[in-house]
Amino acid sequence: MADLFANSSPETPNGPRPLADRLRPGNLAEVIGQSHILGPEGSLRVMLDAGALGSLIFWGPPGVGKTTIARLLAQETDLSFVQISAIFTGMPDLRKTFDAAKIRRQNGGGTLLFVDEIHRFNKAQQDGFLPHMEDGTILLVGATTENPSFELNAAVMSRAQVLVLERLSEDDLELLIQRAEAELQVKLPLTDEARAALREMADGDGRAMLNLVEQTAAWKVDAPLAPEALGKRLARRAAQYDKSGEAHYNLISALHKSVRGSDPDASLYWFARMLEGGEDPRFLARRITRMAVEDIGLADPQAQRFCLDAWETYERLGSPEGELALAQAVAYLALAPKSNAIYTGYKGARRLAAKTGSKPPPKHILNAPTKMMKEQGYGDGYAYDHEAEDGFSGQNYFPDEVGREALYTPVERGFERDLAKRVAYFAKLRAKRQDS
Repeated sequence: MADLFANSSPETPNGPRPLADRLRPGNLAEVIGQSHILGPEGSLRVMLDAGALGSLIFWGPPGVGKTTIARLLAQETDLSFVQISAIFTGMPDLRKTFDAAKIRRQNGGGTLLFVDEIHRFNKAQQDGFLPHMEDGTILLVGATTENPSFELNAAVMSRAQVLVLERLSEDDLELLIQRAEAELQVKLPLTDEARAALREMADGDGRAMLNLVEQTAAWKVDAPLAPEALGKRLARRAAQYDKSGEAHYNLISALHKSVRGSDPDASLYWFARMLEGGEDPRFLARRITRMAVEDIGLADPQAQRFCLDAWETYERLGSPEGELALAQAVAYLALAPKSNAIYTGYKGARRLAAKTGSKPPPKHILNAPTKMMKEQGYGDGYAYDHEAEDGFSGQNYFPDEVGREALYTPVERGFERDLAKRVAYFAKLRAKRQDS
């Protein structure tokens, strides 16, 4: 389930308890969701059954059970559960935590150290965990919403296994609602459609789900509410999106690949998802233009201009009207013929340029503005193409020591189909000139 039960005291308080605290699972079998790691063949369940639990990094969005599972792991392995947050913990606090764990170990006990937001520790702080992980002073369980391969150093990653926790499914959220209704001894005053809308509002976050349930259960209404009435009473939860984090890169990748895959519907969907998440439309305009250059190229020479015009339109109109121009560009690119021939040819040219270093052009294509340069042979033998048969001389323009490379190979799509014919035409003429 979500991190719903992380910070409560082991003693039951006398005052009112939040619903999330009251529904805290007592063991791993009661956790809702994450069956891929907690099920009979799940990776975490297998570790526990084998008695081989090692340090872990839980990677997943908020509200999916990272803190809860860590607490229950400590319970199941008879380890003392110690929780810290990287946001509020400095090096002096870490030293105290490690010292306490050493004393606990000397007395025959063990420590499961749960570090929330572990990605917020810098490299030096992360390195501080290593000796204590290696000598068994602590069993580290870190939690992060960011991609560990970006945020955690290699030394920590090599000593811990990363487990990916997933957003709660619709079925998981429904089960959570049912548990809440049983605990509250009340049925939510919602139609089936509104109940589904409530699950959508939670957006896979169990903590958010219980907060919404607690609000909804307190309403006194004469008849079950429909989705429209529910929407007026509750604000839809903002989609999980970090403009500088994992979601940012995942969604722009989804948009780019949908365009490349010629799917305008999916392309518009991911474009809209990024805007809903608060993405800067100027960033999207830049990336859309890049798609035109990288994935369409000369198969449709107008695509790049279309994107630049859409970008300029956005700059003139602003949001939200200007975003429609960017949406038009997205749909245009998705439906345009695709070619990465120029992209591939350019990369090949860069590789060849790096490999051949400073080799000079052949002398016959060098200008000779001085007498000395003419004496050195600059310009000797240059054939002026406009004076050649068919307006094509077929001369070599690569360095003398470099063989001719076919770097640009047009595809048989869009405008490049015509360019392919031109490439073939000049190749035929070049062969003819060389034979003559």
